[in-house]
Amino acid sequence: MNPPYRCGRQSLRRLLLSHVAVLLLIVGCATAPPPPSPAPPERPSYEVFGKRYYPLPSAEDFVERGIASWYGSDFHGRPTSTGEIYNMYAHTAAHKTLPLHTHVEVTNQKNGKKTVVRINDRGPFVDGRIIDLSYTAASELGMAEEGLAPVQVVALGYAREGWQGGKWVREYVKPPSYRVGDFAIQVGSFIHQDNAQRLYASLSGKYTGTSISTYERGTQRFYRVWVGQYSRLEEAQAAAKNLQEQGFAQAFVIARD
Repeated sequence: MNPPYRCGRQSLRRLLLSHVAVLLLIVGCATAPPPPSPAPPERPSYEVFGKRYYPLPSAEDFVERGIASWYGSDFHGRPTSTGEIYNMYAHTAAHKTLPLHTHVEVTNQKNGKKTVVRINDRGPFVDGRIIDLSYTAASELGMAEEGLAPVQVVALGYAREGWQGGKWVREYVKPPSYRVGDFAIQVGSFIHQDNAQRLYASLSGKYTGTSISTYERGTQRFYRVWVGQYSRLEEAQAAAKNLQEQGFAQAFVIARD
């Protein structure tokens, strides 16, 4: 009788130990820290000369004071950050963090002169400078000869143009978010309408929302070929990148007029 009794006690001990192990496992799971939360998405950024810059998601209520400079013939004809070709005679400017395509009013604080420019490039990457103007904008501010001037920069919003009261009118719209709006991709811009029509014909069967938009600057008329219609900037940027990879290197996002 002793062997069965001895085996029964050993079985009982094993059973008790197994229950204790399960209990410890349950307690350990109950007190273990929860899994870490996923990291928040990283803000879009870029790096120049070892310094990282974080573009603003919105230009709402943006006001900045500092030193303006201008850039001219050395960069004339080169691509800007939007993919557009820099034109030193257009009303454009470079800023390190404002949303691209934002229109801003720049005031020369020395003489009170003002001009309006569209941000289509990044810069200036020189300490102490807040905006890099086109030659035309610098001339209108009376700072082209000196090269530098103290200015105030005020964000106006996106430009919307239309025919009102018998004349061409531009107004500036401040959207609830500079990342939400009405965006398209500009694939090409032509002086001759036939060239725009040919590009339109090649794209209209492949991409939805293909259209030709006319734009007049002075006595010159341009025929701009647009693709798509997007309500979010991120979607439009992804579409522009895809078009660039398809061979349309100059494709860039525009806010519809």
